[in-house]
Amino acid sequence: MQTASTEVVRHINRRIVLNLIRTRQPLSRAELARISGMQRSTISLIVEDLIAGEWVLEGGQSHLPRGRRPTSLRLNEDRVIIGVDVRPIHTTLALGDVNGHFISREVFDTPREPSAAVAELVRRIRVMQAACHGKKIQGVGISLPGRVNPATNRLVFSPNLAWQDADLAGPIAAATGLEVELDNAANACALAEAWFSRGEVCRNLVVVTVSEGIGTGILIDGELPRGLNGMAGEFGHVPVDPAGPLCGCGSHGCWEVFASNRAALRYYGESAAPLLFTDLLRLAEEGDARAGAALEEMGRHLGQGMRLIVAGLAPERIVIIGDLTRSWSRIGPMIEEGVRAQVLRGGRAPELVPAHEDGLARLRGTVVLVLQKHFGASGHTL
Repeated sequence: MQTASTEVVRHINRRIVLNLIRTRQPLSRAELARISGMQRSTISLIVEDLIAGEWVLEGGQSHLPRGRRPTSLRLNEDRVIIGVDVRPIHTTLALGDVNGHFISREVFDTPREPSAAVAELVRRIRVMQAACHGKKIQGVGISLPGRVNPATNRLVFSPNLAWQDADLAGPIAAATGLEVELDNAANACALAEAWFSRGEVCRNLVVVTVSEGIGTGILIDGELPRGLNGMAGEFGHVPVDPAGPLCGCGSHGCWEVFASNRAALRYYGESAAPLLFTDLLRLAEEGDARAGAALEEMGRHLGQGMRLIVAGLAPERIVIIGDLTRSWSRIGPMIEEGVRAQVLRGGRAPELVPAHEDGLARLRGTVVLVLQKHFGASGHTL
């Protein structure tokens, strides 16, 4: 039997204290000792180490009815992360702090080839590095519309992006000197939901991102399941009708060809001018019957696909992210019907939460991709 060394215990305690400050800031040393159960002397040593390492700042005083006012602690927002959200049409580059707040954002067209994308990202990241006076860049987090093999840190599956076995992390890290972390966009959203949600902590949830395709990020007991080659969770590419339209993955009738933004535009039909999904939402809001019918068809298929998630994973919460949530009064009831229909006897329907992303959920997830190495054991989110 092996016992933990003093260094391992110290490392675990440091992460516990960091997470308590992250989730409950501002708070005092005395509050940290009370909540964690550690000795005050232990807390003081850890806090001094975190302050010396520029992870934590102290300042301001807590208000108590009498007696000495303790100094409060908070995370140092000059620790920053470069977040990159790659999508088939455009890419967003942002600078965020440890609390998930963004200082700057810029959007550019996504290059067709991964090598061109790497070159463009390196150029823009270097500009951002040069402008970060007085701030410490902790690393680069990248969310992608596809799956990343955790063993190789390479993008291995991205039918909507059409990049094959692409190495993004290696060249960007070599050119910038920064650590680079990659993950699926839906996983990034699940991380953001777990870390930055101010509601009740949920350790078993599924985030469904609805855009050009459908992505699913899964938390089981607070962890992201990876599966073989990082492919766990591709519910969007489960065929629901083998006779259906061809999917970008090469199969026919996948869930996403019936329930994605692209599917809704297909239901609407041909238009004289190129139509965006946001245009379809606007037309439905203005009373266009054909646009409304297209969204309802999309909603029915989303509800049918949710049955796979409810039956297979039995989550406590399902978070729906995407522009479609703007029309939740029209689409939501159909999704809820599909979820309720799959609940088995003795079970309970998961909470269904619509969340309009506005581009931030994925970016906040990229912040977590970088920080989770410092705040929790590898693979553990909560």
